[in-house]
Amino acid sequence: MAVPKRKTSKARRDKRRANWKLTVPAIVECPQCHKFKLAHRVCRHCGQYDGEQIIKMEEEA
Repeated sequence: MAVPKRKTSKARRDKRRANWKLTVPAIVECPQCHKFKLAHRVCRHCGQYDGEQIIKMEEEA
């Protein structure tokens, strides 16, 4: 079984753990309906992506 020869310093240990962080999702404005959506995904409100109608959305009453 492998056993460390020397104690890992707090700075070295914490440097390794420094990359565990959350990232903010990329939220952009839809060019068609101007509502916010996730980048590189179909808009939930109008169903368009890259200028094309991908999902047929039902009209709201």
